[in-house]
Amino acid sequence: MHTNTLLKLALCLLTIKVNPALAFWRLPCQNPIVVQRSDPVISPGSVSGHVHTIMGGNGFGFSMNYASTQASTCTSCTVTKDLSNYWTPTLYYRAQNGSFISVGQNGGVTVYYLQRSDPLDPEYSKGLLAFPEGFRMVAGNPFLRSYNASSLEQQAVTYVCLGTDKPQTNGFPNYPCPYGLRTQVFFPSCWDGKNLDSPDHKSHMAYPSLSDSGHCPSTHPKRLVSIFFEILWNTPDFADKWYGNSQPFVWSMGDPTGYGFHGDFVNGWDVPTLQRAVNECTDESGVIEKCPVFKLTTNEVANGCRVPPSVHEQISGVLPKLPGCNEVQNGPGNASPQSGCGATTTIGTPMWPYTDVTKSKSFAYMGCGFDTPGQPRTLQGDSLQDITGMTIEKCIDYCNSKGFSIAGLEYSTQCFCDNKMLAGRDPVPGLIGGCTMPCSGNDKQICGDAGLLSLYKKCPNSNNCANIQYPFNTGPKKRKSEERRERRQKRDSEYVCPSNSVLVSSAHTSISPSASTQASSASIADPVGPSVKPPVESNFKSCDKETRASSLSHASGVKVTTVITTTTTFTTVTATA
Repeated sequence: MHTNTLLKLALCLLTIKVNPALAFWRLPCQNPIVVQRSDPVISPGSVSGHVHTIMGGNGFGFSMNYASTQASTCTSCTVTKDLSNYWTPTLYYRAQNGSFISVGQNGGVTVYYLQRSDPLDPEYSKGLLAFPEGFRMVAGNPFLRSYNASSLEQQAVTYVCLGTDKPQTNGFPNYPCPYGLRTQVFFPSCWDGKNLDSPDHKSHMAYPSLSDSGHCPSTHPKRLVSIFFEILWNTPDFADKWYGNSQPFVWSMGDPTGYGFHGDFVNGWDVPTLQRAVNECTDESGVIEKCPVFKLTTNEVANGCRVPPSVHEQISGVLPKLPGCNEVQNGPGNASPQSGCGATTTIGTPMWPYTDVTKSKSFAYMGCGFDTPGQPRTLQGDSLQDITGMTIEKCIDYCNSKGFSIAGLEYSTQCFCDNKMLAGRDPVPGLIGGCTMPCSGNDKQICGDAGLLSLYKKCPNSNNCANIQYPFNTGPKKRKSEERRERRQKRDSEYVCPSNSVLVSSAHTSISPSASTQASSASIADPVGPSVKPPVESNFKSCDKETRASSLSHASGVKVTTVITTTTTFTTVTATA
């Protein structure tokens, strides 16, 4: 009896050990920071082939590195120490007449962080690892148009039709989803331990034996925390617009099958914080608030974190064709990349959510402020509504004529005025905010949003009138350690000369005799010594330290004078007759 009990206990413990870990947390990302043709992993420094819906830190840009993520001043995701970026293609409805309509999202993305490992992992004893600095990866293949059930990568792409009792699918479900379509992608979690990226952005990673669980191969022995995206799309908006015998949705790269769904991840975590969470956050509910390691941001900050689009093209509403060169390709063979359709390839100026009226109206943009529904108005002085003709200029002129210095536009049609704002309603510093609704009288202008005000304030004078400035990623940033190292290297390799010193190159050990004839008769005052004749211009490029200057003193026709002050040693090299 005792032996049987021990045997059962051992089997129980073994079962617990070999099953995937149950601990995880859900990271909510409240909204996209930008939707545009941008992909710094696949198409760095250029406009990408198709539209992406992008979440995470506002350090995102067309080119970026780890330091770029750390330059973020906000994130649309919940954890303040996660400045990563997460993105997927964008969903469109293909109408029967051949046009396309953008499909709205319900929120941004939910990223699951799952602490899964397996005793058969080659380095199981070393534990589960956080993503390292500079790490990035891609899951899925945008060119796929058919399903291979034996592919671990394709098994990782799934669809859930909410409001039905049907099982998840690996391509678009061919039936309506009453509560929306949830698209999902599971990323590989086995790392080669060497490369932060790879030419195809995949080879440095591998899926475990069961795609979302199981053990890692020997070629990729290190087990990273697993991530899994869920995105919910408002497909019920098109429930009465189905036609024919197949579902009407298509991904932004022209995929009507769903097999080409994919995701990108650029790590922006504070790595020690993520590693602590991997080690210590063992709750099985997935509720992120139950992980004490994390400091969470507010919904207002997460919702207001945005990046201005820089590709000047229409990507939402009704479109004659998909943005970029993306004809619909049905398969079953892989899709072919397309080009030459006339779509823009230019990264333009950022499209900020305001109109510059500093010169025309002497009003400056203050930011996107709050006008909380069900509570007193933020601006209470006066108001105006115009269902079809509201513009920035119309609202400012109205408020100005009534003697008010602040004008706020809301919900496309409304204008509010006052000389002060209700306490606590100011725009959050550094946040672009969620003001995205076009003005009813000019769809090129932004007039607030639901519960949000596009705020303009009268300038004190024409010389002091400037719109608020926001942070913006203009390219890869250098890490602080890289900047310090470069400064040290520059300091060690170049000696900065005073104005009366000849520039001496460490690459030379003598001065050309002909250089002595170029000396000027003018005199330059030494900052600490007597006046000396100006130095000879030569082909030397940098001032050297005293030791090198001393060695040059024996060079023909060269006199070396070392002047020492209490703080600096200046070495002056001049020509002698």
